Amino acid sequence: MTLREAFETLRRRSELAFMPYQTAGFPTLGGSLANLRVLAELGADMLEIGIPFSDPIADGPTIQYASQIALENGVSLRSSLAALEQLDVPCPLVVMSYLNPLLSVARERLFADLRAVRVRGLIVPDLDLAEAEAWCAAARAQGVSMVFLLAPTSTDERIRHIAELSDSFIYAVSVTGTTGARAALPESLPAFLGRIRAVTDKPVVVGFGISTPEHVRRLHGQADGIVVASRLIDAIRRGQPWIGLVESLKAATRGAGSTAAAPPRS
Repeated sequence: MTLREAFETLRRRSELAFMPYQTAGFPTLGGSLANLRVLAELGADMLEIGIPFSDPIADGPTIQYASQIALENGVSLRSSLAALEQLDVPCPLVVMSYLNPLLSVARERLFADLRAVRVRGLIVPDLDLAEAEAWCAAARAQGVSMVFLLAPTSTDERIRHIAELSDSFIYAVSVTGTTGARAALPESLPAFLGRIRAVTDKPVVVGFGISTPEHVRRLHGQADGIVVASRLIDAIRRGQPWIGLVESLKAATRGAGSTAAAPPRS
């Protein structure tokens, strides 16, 4: 299933896409694969897999910690993709990596390798938009979507540019700053999402700080999906009952009376 097909199916059911995140190699490479399988069994609509990197500038302490553990375990882009060959799940995979590890592989080979392990989307937080067209072309040739981030500080021009570049969905960062679990969503978030909706009807997924079922329920009618990262990694790190957390978050994506978001353009 492609990312676009997944969003279309969820829109018809008036559900938000649930995209939990795991760092490849945390707590071990095998452990991260096992957790991804459980997340798929619990109803994840998409899975985001982070490639560990030594300088994750967009990530807060929790993801930095998971990335450091993975690096100490010897996990790299190559070993992460090799491990994904063993991950047989029905939902689309989205890889998040900083640019530096990706530059170790020729671009055409990179996207062929991603396609081979059923990755449907790639997020590169530090990719310069001046280089985005070339990356998008190489990705599309292999049926992979480049996914771009928008922050509350994004200009209207940047929002329009990223809306034009995006094939599958736009990643809306809920706050200015790094990733991390938060007690409340910012009051300015609806206005920010409204700015994106004003220029595109492509799916919008919200990440950074999504931590509770109430956060998810508040986003019905405003977004098409949610990413849960730091809250989940925290729970795994602390030995908390994270399966119950995932079940409650997934249930919230099916909130009663939610408004279906606009369908993606063909």
